[in-house]
Amino acid sequence: MKALVWHGKEDIRCDTVSDPEIEDARDAIIKVTSCAICGSDLHLFHNFIPAMEPGDIMGHEMMGEVVEVGSGINGALKKGDRIVVPFTILCGECDQCKRGNFSVCERSNRNKDMADKVFGHATAGLFGYTHLTGGYPGGQAEYLRVPFADKTHIKVPDSLTDEQALFLGDIFPTGWQAAVNCDIQPTDTVAIWGCGPVGQMAIRSAVLLGAKQVVAIDCIPERLSMAEAGGAITINFETESVVERLNDLTTGKGPEKCIDAVGLESHVSMGQPDTLLDRAKQMVMLESDRPHVLREMIYVCQPGGIISIAGVYGGLVDKIPMGPAMNKSLTFRMGQTHVNRWTDDLVRRIEEGQIDPSFVITHTAKLEDGPDMYKVFRNKQDGCVKVVLKT
Repeated sequence: MKALVWHGKEDIRCDTVSDPEIEDARDAIIKVTSCAICGSDLHLFHNFIPAMEPGDIMGHEMMGEVVEVGSGINGALKKGDRIVVPFTILCGECDQCKRGNFSVCERSNRNKDMADKVFGHATAGLFGYTHLTGGYPGGQAEYLRVPFADKTHIKVPDSLTDEQALFLGDIFPTGWQAAVNCDIQPTDTVAIWGCGPVGQMAIRSAVLLGAKQVVAIDCIPERLSMAEAGGAITINFETESVVERLNDLTTGKGPEKCIDAVGLESHVSMGQPDTLLDRAKQMVMLESDRPHVLREMIYVCQPGGIISIAGVYGGLVDKIPMGPAMNKSLTFRMGQTHVNRWTDDLVRRIEEGQIDPSFVITHTAKLEDGPDMYKVFRNKQDGCVKVVLKT
């Protein structure tokens, strides 16, 4: 089969690789019909996430048709079923899964010993990601093996197109969880840093959850325009002071809730000296991530507020102002998304017309064009916000 394969920093190729096979009774094989390139794929593209190996198949946003099931599926899936595959692999039986904490499933990370050493305790297995999360082949491919497939799936209603359903596997529930973690009240201002695909979903989620006003911060015109269309007040951090605008919008109090939809690759800007220092530290391996957004959120957030982190961080950050955070009584909530916790509610909202997640798609291409589309997405060329690949 054809698949997008990681060969090193900024080197993704469309290769011919072996077709997946059933390896366990709870496995299923799907024929991928649609997949997408995610912002966190770019962290791998740039080799900011450790424990990638040449030959790893990329991708964790995918859906398709079941073509084979293992003997232990017990009727949960059958050939011909149309499913979205969550990026988090869940067993459905461990203590964490029983609590709905699917992204920290205790059984699905097949490299648990390695992850225990790095993280203290292992997290769940993830598709198309680092070997710290199991090294599972991803879904930017013609076929995919789904472990624990009786639990690791979302059945797609006939009423939804691929484009409406695909993002149930990652960016829609990620943006939703980021907003839910804010405990949004009708009087709240919610400020969201980053208007990429996750930020766009967080904007619309915050609106659906009843925020008084939503403020979106970015510098890419197409992203800011999309954010404004979703109901946000926008701030271009290259031409305006984020701190001053947020204070103006909140009568000097600051936003009650702040969402980081950027993560480890904060934009490097001459107007933000800390980003230049972070980039220099990255280059000499004194720091792995660029946490400008975290610093700015801590500074502007209203005392007693909540900081919700949906953007991915990979390692070590420096110069985080924990003193202000502690003294302002800020609450931090963060984590990889517990995708299936939110499925039923989000499917209902799509079916009722409250939101159509396909709004975020700007580019559709063939799987074999994937290596070029990684660069288009990375460089924000041609107004690119979200890429969907068809097999």
